[in-house]
Amino acid sequence: MYRKRNSPWKYLGLVIVLGILAAAGWWFFSPAIIDTQVNEPFPVAAAEASPTSVVETSQAVEQPVEIQSPPATEVVVSAVAEQLLSMGSFYNLLYEGAGEALVYQLADNSRILRLQDFSVENGPDLYVYLVPVDPVPAESGTQITGYYNLGRLKGNIGDQNYEIPGDLDLNQFKSVVIWCEAFAVPFVAAPLAIQQ
Repeated sequence: MYRKRNSPWKYLGLVIVLGILAAAGWWFFSPAIIDTQVNEPFPVAAAEASPTSVVETSQAVEQPVEIQSPPATEVVVSAVAEQLLSMGSFYNLLYEGAGEALVYQLADNSRILRLQDFSVENGPDLYVYLVPVDPVPAESGTQITGYYNLGRLKGNIGDQNYEIPGDLDLNQFKSVVIWCEAFAVPFVAAPLAIQQ
């Protein structure tokens, strides 16, 4: 009796499909069990101080002259002077989180959003959005009109900084949202109350 032999290509195709499914499953489920912690310091500036002065003594001609190495330059690191523009505490939407969202203008007139004492349940494809609404609705499946994407969330735990473009009008935005782009899900949000 003749038995049909299975093609090796069939097994190769099955291995490829299983590999793709495993990778997709890891991408989707791993954030739920693995926390990513970051700890970015508040921005600092390095100012170069003047070289330390060297006192030279005159030597008699017949005595050997001691050659001194060039003066060491001392680098002083100091915190950047900043102004707090707006802030708010994170509240839960479809997931749990905590911490503060703070918008600062730095001494060089650049602006940052700082997430401080921050934590949120992890998930796939998380981004930091500025949105024009407050409060943010706890609804999934639809984008919030007028949002601005500051970039991928660096970590679901810890202090972190996000640059805000200089030409972005912050008066248009009322909240910060941690947003899952893959499934259009708001995780947590914080109002941006203007500081006087």
